[in-house]
Amino acid sequence: MGVLIPLIFIVICCIIIWKASNGFEVSSEYLGRNLSDGVRGATINAIASSMPELFTTIFFLIYLKDTDGFSGGIGTTAGSAIFNGMIIPALVIFVVLFSKVASEIRVSKKVVLRDGLSLIAAETVLVFLISGDTLNWWHGFILIITYALYVFYMLSTMSSTKTKYSYSHNKNSVKDENYEQGFIKSLLILDLETLVIGKSKINNKNGWALLIISMLIIGAACLILVAACEMIGAETYTLPLIGELNGLNIPIMFVAVILASAATSLPDTILSIRDAQNGKYNDAISNALGSNIFDVCFALGLPLFLYCIFYGPITMSPEIVQFSSELRILLLILTIIAFFVYYIGSRMTKIKGFILLSFYILFTLYIIGRSMNTSWSVYISDFLASIYNMIT
Repeated sequence: MGVLIPLIFIVICCIIIWKASNGFEVSSEYLGRNLSDGVRGATINAIASSMPELFTTIFFLIYLKDTDGFSGGIGTTAGSAIFNGMIIPALVIFVVLFSKVASEIRVSKKVVLRDGLSLIAAETVLVFLISGDTLNWWHGFILIITYALYVFYMLSTMSSTKTKYSYSHNKNSVKDENYEQGFIKSLLILDLETLVIGKSKINNKNGWALLIISMLIIGAACLILVAACEMIGAETYTLPLIGELNGLNIPIMFVAVILASAATSLPDTILSIRDAQNGKYNDAISNALGSNIFDVCFALGLPLFLYCIFYGPITMSPEIVQFSSELRILLLILTIIAFFVYYIGSRMTKIKGFILLSFYILFTLYIIGRSMNTSWSVYISDFLASIYNMIT
């Protein structure tokens, strides 16, 4: 019961994030209508769909403070980056090929090289930047600057070709009578597109309003998500009307790297799958990779920068230093593997999908084993630590 209740909270958060992400899709597609192929996915879509990671990291730091807050934040961003790099492309492949939306998936080598190498570079910065047991405001600032350089590069190299934007209210063949649904019904089912835009034509004003309202709702869901993760990781916790319950008594980083990361990656997953179903394979892949760059740089850097400015440096315990170090090395290794899976060959095949899915399953098993301190996971941990010590 002590684990079941917060898991229910997490499922509810997933549903809220899923529904609110529909507003993300509509608003980000309109606001990024003049960006070239692939660039919209790596910038507008990636930023919008990665707001859950940013909010979750902020709330981890505010809610749990200092070391636990940072460990939860880096667990969420690193776990989300691995989820995005492995699960999202695999799901895109399976949805498109198994549903016969298309007979093959071809992704531009230029897009893979641009976003894949940028992500590897960003993760390398993260590995070398956070190398001690103390975090300062300038650590976060360097991560923010790294993302700013990426966005500047994307915009400066963007093709001048613009795609004509055609808006249709709710792409899922919604009938006209749905526009007449009452305010309460729309509110209950979180139909933000109908609530904000209604029968009107989308424009810059209501497009930004839809994006901001979607972000606020996802932010509220992320606050509940953080509290639920704390409950699962705690030895005991108390709920009103229920009393004291038992958690798993494990570091919150282990909870965040699997559960929080998967929940916050839902908008990325939905956007990428819908892009792929519409034939926008470059946007589908670049959204996942661009989201990872946002996660490891901005979604981690901004909360770290603000927290250290207002509360001072963060001093990490030896256990957190060790696990965060091995997690960053593992993230870099898996990203390099995923990059070669994307790049080798001219098509994204079902075999590639199963390879990516298999690596994520192995990663999940490792995190579970690490939380239980099993002998085989400790051996892998020592191996990752040796790599980290060797390169830093």
